[in-house]
Amino acid sequence: MTRLDRVEQTTRFTEPPLTPRTAVIWSVLAAELDRRAGDRLTVLDVGGGTGGFAVPLAQAGHRVTVVDASPDALAALTRRAAEAGVADRVRAVQGDGDALAGLVEPASVDLVLCHSVLEVVDDPAPVAVALAAALRPAGAASVLVAGRAAAVLGRAMNGHLDVAAALAAAPDGSAGARDTLRRRFDADSATALLGAAGLTVEEIHGVRVLADLLPAAVADGQPAALVELERALAARSPYRDLAAQLHLFARRPA
Repeated sequence: MTRLDRVEQTTRFTEPPLTPRTAVIWSVLAAELDRRAGDRLTVLDVGGGTGGFAVPLAQAGHRVTVVDASPDALAALTRRAAEAGVADRVRAVQGDGDALAGLVEPASVDLVLCHSVLEVVDDPAPVAVALAAALRPAGAASVLVAGRAAAVLGRAMNGHLDVAAALAAAPDGSAGARDTLRRRFDADSATALLGAAGLTVEEIHGVRVLADLLPAAVADGQPAALVELERALAARSPYRDLAAQLHLFARRPA
């Protein structure tokens, strides 16, 4: 049974509403928090921006440190936390993923979030090592990365066959200097990266399996149905591997 098979306790999070971009991730996180019910966790959100995950976690009683390179995003985070009444449980730290090792005390965190970061840093390997080092034994990591297969199919369907071919052939899943991302992953390469850092991947889910493929009228007209379908397909092959993003839930061995 995966975490998505468990019933999510919706009272844990008052915001944001579940969307195709967040529903699968929140389901996994909610199951981990449910497993540790009664604990007040120390959470690190790397690249957490304006607090889309940090503020709801703080509202659930946890202490969250957000590391982000953007001062504007951190300012918005601070305002958002204050408006939600959790300013005392949210800390903003300016810095980027490449400098993470110098920003966080080793073995000081129960849960680390690293969403949409490993595809843009200079080198993902030391960042993954820093994520693992920040965790206490048995601590967990929520890692979200860009998927290679979805990018290849998307470029091909839009008629950019040369770019699709470049993405498919490149070892790092990037189309070159003009690409907005330095790299993309599949389940094996992402698992290998985290494994080399000392983390054990427990679950992999696809995020935005269908959301980016549907006409806006369909997605906007049936949002609840789309969320449920995304959750239903997230762990199933081949749908998972064609998702725009891959969500890996990993743990530092006890």
